[in-house]
Amino acid sequence: MTAAGTAEGRGNMSQQSVVEELQRLGMSGYEAKAYVALVAAGTPLNGYEVAKRSGVPRSTVYETLGKLVSRGAAYEVRAGEASVGYISLPPSALLDRMRRDFDQSIETLRAELPQVASPPQVRLVHSMVDRASLLDRAEDVVAAAQTDLFLSGWPEEIAELKPLVKRAADEGVDVSVVSFGEDPDPVGNTIAHRFSKPEVVLENLGCRLLVIAADREQAVIGGIVNGEAWGVYTDDPAVVLVAVEYVRHDIAMHLIAEKFDVEDFEQFWTSDPALNHLRADHGAAAALLRRSAGQAAQARRPRRRTPKSGSATTQSSK
Repeated sequence: MTAAGTAEGRGNMSQQSVVEELQRLGMSGYEAKAYVALVAAGTPLNGYEVAKRSGVPRSTVYETLGKLVSRGAAYEVRAGEASVGYISLPPSALLDRMRRDFDQSIETLRAELPQVASPPQVRLVHSMVDRASLLDRAEDVVAAAQTDLFLSGWPEEIAELKPLVKRAADEGVDVSVVSFGEDPDPVGNTIAHRFSKPEVVLENLGCRLLVIAADREQAVIGGIVNGEAWGVYTDDPAVVLVAVEYVRHDIAMHLIAEKFDVEDFEQFWTSDPALNHLRADHGAAAALLRRSAGQAAQARRPRRRTPKSGSATTQSSK
């Protein structure tokens, strides 16, 4: 492929991604394509030219351009008595306008939605079966924190949640973190887990365990290993309480350990028979999370209905 061809391919890919993002912000596919064509042209285009450059059908291009004009994303310009062209609102102005509209809608919904919401009749529990959905739900929980946030995990996952965790801390949320590995940029009250090396904990658990609880009202518990991930979200108070106490317990243990001689505590931690007995179930945490996710996925699959015996005969005899 030539350099020109490569550049053209990149341009097409870039325009396609822009179209997709504009659709996410509320434009239809045709509107987004027509707007991108106008932006790329940099000069007024008539409907025929927009259809040719954007792929919008000629039968609908003027309707599409009219919608862009109505939303203020494009303007009509007259080049003569009977000639009408269209020019785009500059991208920076369009994005600023979209942001203002979006923020206004969010504020309205923030005030109005709670007024129509009914008290929950059941507690929510649902599973996640991949790393992306697990971290997305974890971000939801972190972003919802108003008073306190408890987090326990490995640096790989904590790093992806760090921007939202920092924002929570900046807004006055009491943040407590246990990191299974050194965190070069700690937030809030961060404790580096020191009793066992991260690789030893990973062997014991069978996964990188991630626990997050916000305001003692909702929690995400999950595990990640070798590209696989499983987890559960819940607002059940009993489960959230266990998640919070799991993190608080680890922090308390570290504070207690700091009051004792390092070598004596290390000897106790690694060789005490009762502690070793507790660690004997290697990989149990990962197995439980994997099984929970598998059961949830199985429940979501549509079941094949088996025709009742004689049903075909009964149907044909009617």
